[in-house]
Amino acid sequence: MKEILQRAKKIKLVVFDVDGVLTDGSLFYGENGEEYKAFYAKDGLGMKMLMETGVHIGIITARNSTLVKHRMDSLGIEHLYQGRLDKLNAFNDLLAKLNLNYEQTAFVGDDVVDLPVMNKVGLSVTVKDAHPLVIDQAHWQTPLNGGRGAARNVCELIMQAQNTLEEQLHSFSK
Repeated sequence: MKEILQRAKKIKLVVFDVDGVLTDGSLFYGENGEEYKAFYAKDGLGMKMLMETGVHIGIITARNSTLVKHRMDSLGIEHLYQGRLDKLNAFNDLLAKLNLNYEQTAFVGDDVVDLPVMNKVGLSVTVKDAHPLVIDQAHWQTPLNGGRGAARNVCELIMQAQNTLEEQLHSFSK
């Protein structure tokens, strides 16, 4: 765990996949083709707290969804890349935009399409219910499943490593 905290201490950008990470991976469709997803509120709060500490958050997803845009807008996340099956290309674009290097970044994924990015970053994280190959290659695996608190696990790990977690938690009890 010491090595994971050392890696997390350097993080200035965390990028999340959506389906299977910020959601449980379920896709619901209405009769008229409307798409529905469920996002976990505690994940969103964790992401907002992490952004309060100055860490950037980005989203890179292979699918396009108006719902994802609405959710990220509600959280204040401005770095959103949708419809990107080649996630590494989008990731490199974001690094250039923010003038960061791989070591300063974390990526949270759950399936093999995430591996090209995960194998480059300073801290690669996967969720508890990820694909076995992704679990084998990640630096750290969350104790909770995707869409059920995994993103909050990541945010709190980084804040713990950067000594900002207590301040963020106590800001609510004043």
